[in-house]
Amino acid sequence: MPHGIIQDAWDQGLAPGGEAVGLLASIMQTRQTILPKRLGPPGPDAQQLRTIVAAASHAPDHGQILPWRFVLVPQGQRSRLAEVFAAALLERDPAALPEQLEQAREKAYRSPALMMVLVDGQRGDPGVSLSERIFSAGCAVQNMLLMATAMGYGSALTSGKALQSTALRDLLGLGPQEHALCFVSLGTVLARKGARVRPQPEAFFKTLEPGRDAPHVP
Repeated sequence: MPHGIIQDAWDQGLAPGGEAVGLLASIMQTRQTILPKRLGPPGPDAQQLRTIVAAASHAPDHGQILPWRFVLVPQGQRSRLAEVFAAALLERDPAALPEQLEQAREKAYRSPALMMVLVDGQRGDPGVSLSERIFSAGCAVQNMLLMATAMGYGSALTSGKALQSTALRDLLGLGPQEHALCFVSLGTVLARKGARVRPQPEAFFKTLEPGRDAPHVP
């Protein structure tokens, strides 16, 4: 098992209260996207994966409708997903070459742990918009990524046109109100890229300035 940030903190005897802010900041700053092809074994075991997935339950969820879910694709089922990727490519490009189909299939076998993120647009309170449901799913996924980082694992989110394909929807038995958002990959980092330069708060944070009246509502 990779030696994670939380384990390092415990080994150093850090108290969970006084060091909590610094520990959380370290986890957030350490997280980066690692391409699935750079994630190798070992991946999280069953108990670790349960801990990672359980972190999703702390995401904001208006009305507690649980609009999202995750589907694990174990190694024994990767061949089914591989054929979905090939079928999705043919759906988009009937003239796809055999080598292109094989490249599409190969993507299903990357990373030790692979999950799909799904959102239901109708579950629970119909007054909760799809955008709010997707936002909740994003928070749930981020919780999982941070937990995986804290445990020493690399992670990635990937998308692609196959998520909207008939083949994938049939594989999962999705209803018309359900949406496949992305894949989550987890595993041990085989090759890490350099840390990217993160934007400073000034680039995305501002304060509402005085002097502008709110629109009048009769």
